[in-house]
Amino acid sequence: MDYYIERADELFAAYQAVDPEVVHSAWRHLLPAQPGIACDIGAGSGRDACWLAKLGWTVTAVEPSEKLRQLGQASTTAQHCRPGSVTWLDDALPDLKRLRSLDQRFQLILISAVWMHLRPDQHERAMRIVSDLLAPGGILVISLRIGEDKEKRFHPVTAQQIQILAQGRALAPKVITRQPDATRPSIEWDCMAFVLPDDGSGSLPLLRHIIVNDNKSASYKLGLLRALIRIAEGAPGMVTRRDEAWVEIPFGLVALYWLKMYMPLVLKHNLIQTPTAVHENQTGYGWASSGHFYKLNTLSPYDLRVGATFDPETSLNLIATLKNICTNIEAMPAKYITYPGQDKPVFECNRVSRRIPKGSWQCNKQTLSDFGTFRVPTYLWQTFSQHACWLEPAILSEWTRLMRSWSMQYDPSVYERALQWNEDRRDTAEVRSRIAAMQLGGRDISCVWSQKQLRPDRYAVDHCFPLGPLVQ
Repeated sequence: MDYYIERADELFAAYQAVDPEVVHSAWRHLLPAQPGIACDIGAGSGRDACWLAKLGWTVTAVEPSEKLRQLGQASTTAQHCRPGSVTWLDDALPDLKRLRSLDQRFQLILISAVWMHLRPDQHERAMRIVSDLLAPGGILVISLRIGEDKEKRFHPVTAQQIQILAQGRALAPKVITRQPDATRPSIEWDCMAFVLPDDGSGSLPLLRHIIVNDNKSASYKLGLLRALIRIAEGAPGMVTRRDEAWVEIPFGLVALYWLKMYMPLVLKHNLIQTPTAVHENQTGYGWASSGHFYKLNTLSPYDLRVGATFDPETSLNLIATLKNICTNIEAMPAKYITYPGQDKPVFECNRVSRRIPKGSWQCNKQTLSDFGTFRVPTYLWQTFSQHACWLEPAILSEWTRLMRSWSMQYDPSVYERALQWNEDRRDTAEVRSRIAAMQLGGRDISCVWSQKQLRPDRYAVDHCFPLGPLVQ
């Protein structure tokens, strides 16, 4: 801070000499046609605050250096910014206590040439505080100085680190670019602009609140949201009923996707999902308390696919596990995922308790419906399917942060591997083996398109239907 006090006049002149339209050209197009309320954090000379004010914005200029703040305040007055358009505030990152006390949400937050002054251990807190000050649809702009630092004023930070922090706060990237300094050839700037998405329905702010702000004693809220997003995006045909208010899906399907997520986390990577879990004793999970879950350790998430048929013993353990998961979802995350400031749950469950059938069991729409129904508000269902690519990374980032906050610590690379989704892969190996067996038995197999006889290992299997293989 001494540097800015001692050189306030020199820095003021240098800042004012640069055209803000040039400095901010990379993200200027993101500004909405209708100006709103902005915050310039680290406002310095007031150059950018005055520029925004002349564009019609009402600006809170935050600057911790008293001398620069005085010069900036005098400058905004001298440049005839409309009265009240720029308000100066003595405050600083990462805490921004005075700014937060205003209880204001901003359509634009500008942090230009400031973030490098923060220590690395302050970055996460700063991003959390700044993102919470954004209004839905608001824009966050951060620029990082790249190049020489003779005075050793800055801490190391990269654009990638900022992107990861922003992603963890459910902010969508809009601009990521590097541009030269307006006057110094040895300096460049990484400019990043993020938006707090808002689809107009209120669903994105609600989901962001659940993901990044809601209290969590386990990963279950995040697990339920991720399961629903995956179903909405990848299995819309499993919907059993839909109207203007609700979308209904089989409760067993939600439990199945829950199992596909938690099986590798618990059985393969040994990552606790609640602080009370003790994997060695197979304790800490209500949905796994009966022991049936641990008997599924020979299955993979790919095995748990709609359409698969299971032998009697596996069926017994799988159905019992799905029942326990439904019970746990109803009692825990579905009950405690509520609208902000209310006790009203966002989702509705209608769990059905049935006797476990004996014999083989096929996982399909009807059998998964036997566990009951799960209802999602229609507007949220649409958001799940349309914004999955934005929502899921935010969920995974918060999930990782939550696990790291518990006493058990793991290698950082484990978290990413464990949370990867195992997609149902297309596998024609079984079909090819049957074709090979028929060929070895002397049967001629012909291409359905050309009617020419297939030569061993010189054909491709396209699809397989119950009536037989379709090959080409």
